[in-house]
Amino acid sequence: METEKNISSFWKLIISIIICEATGIVSSLLASAANNAWFDSLAKPEWNPPAYLFAPVWTTLYLLMGISLWIIWKGNAPETRKQKAYYLFAIQLFLNFWWSIIFFKFHHPLISLVEIILMLIMIVFTIIHFSKFSKLAAWLLVPYISWVSFATLLNYSIWYLNK
Repeated sequence: METEKNISSFWKLIISIIICEATGIVSSLLASAANNAWFDSLAKPEWNPPAYLFAPVWTTLYLLMGISLWIIWKGNAPETRKQKAYYLFAIQLFLNFWWSIIFFKFHHPLISLVEIILMLIMIVFTIIHFSKFSKLAAWLLVPYISWVSFATLLNYSIWYLNK
């Protein structure tokens, strides 16, 4: 019986990480963020990070998000109690998916700014609800909200410099 639980927990971990990482990969591919001539032509603040930094940062953040989701999923609380946390996580992940597409593919810094602010709000709600089940799961999302907060300032700066 314990072996079945461990196997189940292992697969929940794998699925949780794949969901998060796949979201980032598919979004990036659809957005054509790499070698984007439109983005390269934009005025950016001096503190704009180098392009090579984004892939490893996002890969790490998606990994932490997946582990956070897994902690909630494998937890002992009844699934009915965890439903709101799952919905909030799904909504923020959905918004995460669309940000790159709105910004890089459709070239809309202002719309992407509104979208990323909504994403920030949903991440806050997700952290609050995850903390009801696991402090660790909530804390694993802190690097994510920190980076998205930075990205929001960057998005605003790019919009402002190019309006």
